[in-house]
Amino acid sequence: MKKKRSKNILMILAILLILIGIGLICFPAISNFLFEKNVEKDKEDFIKKVSEDQQEESLLDKLYKDLQERNEWLYKSEQSNLVDPFSYEQPTIDLSEYGIQDNTIGYIKIPKMGIELPIILGANSTNMRKGAVHLTETSYPIGGNNTNSVIAAHRGYGGAQLFRHIDKLENGDKIYIQNFREELLYVVYEIKLVTPDAIDELAIQPAKDIVTLITCHPYRVNTQRYIVKAERVKVENLN
Repeated sequence: MKKKRSKNILMILAILLILIGIGLICFPAISNFLFEKNVEKDKEDFIKKVSEDQQEESLLDKLYKDLQERNEWLYKSEQSNLVDPFSYEQPTIDLSEYGIQDNTIGYIKIPKMGIELPIILGANSTNMRKGAVHLTETSYPIGGNNTNSVIAAHRGYGGAQLFRHIDKLENGDKIYIQNFREELLYVVYEIKLVTPDAIDELAIQPAKDIVTLITCHPYRVNTQRYIVKAERVKVENLN
């Protein structure tokens, strides 16, 4: 009887260990699934809210004009305040004053990577746990000549993929930016590895409308920065 009881206990322990192992293996996938579902819902709420607010002389019209002026100033000043890594951690604008909560200015979708993430103003550690972030002292993601909107994300965080598979991107791949006004389409044209202090990669290029993605590299080592640059195109120019 004791031998049988011991055998049953060992079997139960073995089953528990197997279940724990399966749980550990599945946890990242489940966490990422839940993260993606939350992003999907938040984006729906975001688009619904900004669509309802698209009225003549609305707060969003004012926001768009203010950001255009800010982008123009960044270009003319040659991003004079971008002098060290801390220059872009705190946002210079509070979107709640324009009716947008959580300082989420839009969403980035990259089909090749299978991701869609919120873009939050301010590249600080709190925001980077939530999705992609816009680097302050770079152009805001509303498009236009003389703009370079720099968007950063971790190579995975808390079960969410984020920019983990950025190395899948190739020249010609598409990147979509949905802001509070419209959806913008960009096409990848340059990919490179740089040192963490390569601030020149954040610089605005004259007469260009580009988005720069940046993340750490290699995965889990983080001694370099992985850079992807994409230029805006019109839909009719893709054919």
